Amino acid sequence: MLIVSAVTALGLFFAQRNMAANVERDFQREFQDGLSALHAAQAVRHALLAERCRALARKPRLHAALEDNALDLLYPSARDELADVMGGEEGSAQESAESVLHARYYRFLNARGAVISPPEYRDAGRLPPEEEARLGLKAVPDKPQVGYLWRKADGYDEVIAMPIVSTETGDVIAAIVLGFKPSVLGDGPAGAKIMSGIWTDGQLHLPSIPAAAQATLAGTMRNGLSGRDPAEGSVEVRLEGTPHLLFYKRLNPDSLYPPAYEVCLYSLADSLARQRRLAWRFAGAGALLLFGALAASRFLSGRLSAPVEKLAAVSERNARFSADASHQLKTPVTVIRVGLEELLAGETLAPAAREEVATLVHQTFRLTSVIEDLLLLSRVDSGRLRLDFVPVNLTRLIEASLDDLGTVPDGLDLQVTVDCPPGLHVAGETRYTTLIVQNLLENARKYNRPGGTVRIAAREDGDEVVLTIGNTGRSISPAAQKHIFERFHRGDTGENVPGHGLGLNLARELARLHGGDLRLVRSDESGTEFEIRFRRAPLAAGSGTKIGSSHG
Repeated sequence: MLIVSAVTALGLFFAQRNMAANVERDFQREFQDGLSALHAAQAVRHALLAERCRALARKPRLHAALEDNALDLLYPSARDELADVMGGEEGSAQESAESVLHARYYRFLNARGAVISPPEYRDAGRLPPEEEARLGLKAVPDKPQVGYLWRKADGYDEVIAMPIVSTETGDVIAAIVLGFKPSVLGDGPAGAKIMSGIWTDGQLHLPSIPAAAQATLAGTMRNGLSGRDPAEGSVEVRLEGTPHLLFYKRLNPDSLYPPAYEVCLYSLADSLARQRRLAWRFAGAGALLLFGALAASRFLSGRLSAPVEKLAAVSERNARFSADASHQLKTPVTVIRVGLEELLAGETLAPAAREEVATLVHQTFRLTSVIEDLLLLSRVDSGRLRLDFVPVNLTRLIEASLDDLGTVPDGLDLQVTVDCPPGLHVAGETRYTTLIVQNLLENARKYNRPGGTVRIAAREDGDEVVLTIGNTGRSISPAAQKHIFERFHRGDTGENVPGHGLGLNLARELARLHGGDLRLVRSDESGTEFEIRFRRAPLAAGSGTKIGSSHG
């Protein structure tokens, strides 16, 4: 009994530590997921605001007033051009969903970056002189600038300065600065409260906590950022006796305006409470086990260890899936693409440089395609892909896919032969059935020879529908045939053919989820042929009635 008690006490101690570590990891994941969701929403809003400001900077009447040095006509001209941009009266009881895209005021900067004050503030928005002066910059910017203006009256505003380029010389001759009401951030996931605000100009605006606590956090930020300018960081602080995690992230990196940080405050009270509850539960279980018999001890230990192991396994799978399906996969690619497209929109690139940038934009689309395929494969691997089966008109699907294929300029001059009975229906989900067929047709086109043939045939075989797709390209060697369905495998027939080696693997996985299969029938001197088997739809053609569902 002493040995059992000692072993049981050690087991409970380590199990409690493991559980506490799992709780801490879950908390960190919830916190990061919440921040990622908030930042994704902010990125969309910033993109909309930047596009609106970019459109305003191209207004011809503003260009005319600036290029003719008729500054007395600048604000009167802007009054009409910017009428739809300016919002309604501040402080209105009800604000529309579009109010976050309405400017509260606007000003122009001259070629030296100084503010051009309006003759009257009725239409341009009122600002105290000291706040208006802080909109100016040391020099007129040659690219968009984001800043945050602290206002004594109501916190801070988000400011966007957009350069105005001369249509005659291509030089930056001025800038338009617009102030917007910042977005309001709310609750994090799982009911955890994320309190969010802004730190800029040594001031912290976080209305959800008392003024004294704001002053304490402002001092923490000043001390943490003293003499340096980190992009982001976190620190644990105590507010009113409760531990919190303070996370800060630079909002306007590389901006000519003073640095501003988003500050998120996440209470650790729930996490500590969960750990205390777990500690009490383990203590109670330990007391029972210490007074139990050997058999009871082993039984209870087994019951305790099984949920812990199951929780660890589920947490590991969920972590992998979250990592694969995170927004951070697509966001960097989208940012790169937007930046490249802005370069293409400019007029200063040489033809050779423009061609290279266009090639890079094309590569971002290819990378997005790889990410989407990997996300779909991860859902298949984790069993999260749900299929809602309906009768799919395979004949019509093939016709539509061939129409899409015919729009691709390839210079191969291919001939296509189709032997498919009309009204042939299979049981499947239209989106993924289309993806299977399109992947096979795309391969038949890419790996064909100039002037070659793509052969398509479909027939019923009992309760199945057999679709074969072949081409007259080079044969696949016997050694390579064993690996063609492996992920990221590129055969010896595709050295100069674009692709990423996921199409066949994804098509076969989806075919199997549909209750069928995909296989290589043959590959010789006359060409290569693949066979796909689907379940035949049991309902009448064109009924469109749902006939079942399946989880991968």
